[in-house]
Amino acid sequence: MEIELFIPCFIDQLYPETAFNTVKILEKLGITVIYNPKQTCCGQPAFNSGYWDETAHLAKKFLHDFSSNRLIVSPSASCTAFVKKHYPKLSSDKDFVQRHQKMHGNLYELSDFLVNYLKVSDLGARFPAQVTYHDSCSALREYGIRNEPRALLSQVADLELIEMKHSDVCCGFGGTFSVKNEPISTAMAQQKVENALATGAEYIVSTEASCMLHIQAYIAKHKIAIKTIHLADILASGIE
Repeated sequence: MEIELFIPCFIDQLYPETAFNTVKILEKLGITVIYNPKQTCCGQPAFNSGYWDETAHLAKKFLHDFSSNRLIVSPSASCTAFVKKHYPKLSSDKDFVQRHQKMHGNLYELSDFLVNYLKVSDLGARFPAQVTYHDSCSALREYGIRNEPRALLSQVADLELIEMKHSDVCCGFGGTFSVKNEPISTAMAQQKVENALATGAEYIVSTEASCMLHIQAYIAKHKIAIKTIHLADILASGIE
């Protein structure tokens, strides 16, 4: 089986090890991973900031950077949900519409692909730690995953998943929201971290690098004894 790999900007620029771990996971399952190094941003930051014309330009490139015949897998529910749900708002051009229609059903977030498409939850990973899971807004409300990451974490050897209070409440990132509304954003990050600390967990797990960046920044600034980690990094742990 061949799939194409979509690596969003945050992972490409700030968490490249998560991209390599995604490849590691897929290859362990016997999947051939195809990566187009010419791929760029899907356009979500520009779209959320109101620059729809610029977003349309990026979207057209994105649709040409990937094949319409293969499944596309990404370690980000936020970006995949954006492509699937918001691209139709950007153009009525016939080629654009047709390419998006073909891509729509082929684009998967990693945990969704593993659990619901491949029917795999045990990857043979081992991660000796207590963790708590953060439901990002986009993953939960736009893409629609909740049980999938938890199903995968439940099969990781020596890992204990402890649910935090209000796991589905926003961490405060929200793209440019964290810049334009810094005091509110910081207070939301504080609430998220405090809820995670109350569980006694050592790690906050997410499918979203953007949430991790925001939460980790608060943790680092206040020198708090907890860390953030991407789901893919845990699932690749202990895999040869």
